[in-house]
Amino acid sequence: MTPPTPTLGTLLRHLIETLDGAVEDAYRASGLDYRPRYTPVVKALTALGPVSIRVISRQAGISHSAASQTVSQMVREGLVALSPGIDGRERIVALTPRAQAMLPAVTRQWRAVNAAAAGLDAELSAPLSGLLVEAIAALERKTFGDRIADAAEQISLEAP
Repeated sequence: MTPPTPTLGTLLRHLIETLDGAVEDAYRASGLDYRPRYTPVVKALTALGPVSIRVISRQAGISHSAASQTVSQMVREGLVALSPGIDGRERIVALTPRAQAMLPAVTRQWRAVNAAAAGLDAELSAPLSGLLVEAIAALERKTFGDRIADAAEQISLEAP
């Protein structure tokens, strides 16, 4: 019996697990206590300096919830510190001295990861990074939820 073809969600989760697992292993092998999910936050903070979680989410292109969860984990790891913002509700995020000290080694790992990603892109029929940018742009034009609703409507019209 032939196993079922994996769905888009299953394939994407497997891809992310494979990529993130290898990146995390590379950080660990180089002596870094660092997770791939920290990278968008660290890059935003190195580019902008101390900013709010809202600004981090916009700069990094991730949801506010994802930024907030990542920042919380980074606080527990001692990589970022929080201070009150101007209006009292906002919290300002800043890299700690521990994170600052890690930056040269983390930056070297980023370069290695980017070179490996370029090598992967070169092996594929179309660069994965380009396809992902295209997919995100298409989903920004029309959400996947809207696409599902349209498909469900079409299927119900075709039903006997």
